[in-house]
Amino acid sequence: MPPDPDPDLDQAIRDNAAQPAKASVDGQSVEQHPLKDQIEADRYLASKDAARKPGLGIKFAKIVPPGSV
Repeated sequence: MPPDPDPDLDQAIRDNAAQPAKASVDGQSVEQHPLKDQIEADRYLASKDAARKPGLGIKFAKIVPPGSV
């Protein structure tokens, strides 16, 4: 089974949202991916992880009415 995606992704998104989108220091600039793209990436990774789990969210159960054996 492949390794799980970064478990601290939620915290990384929170940290990135708290920081400025662009920064310039001594002629060098840094720009992060937009928050919307980070959230979409998180949703994609979560759906991809959910698809790998057995059962795909479907559960089968045998229904037996009361009184019958």
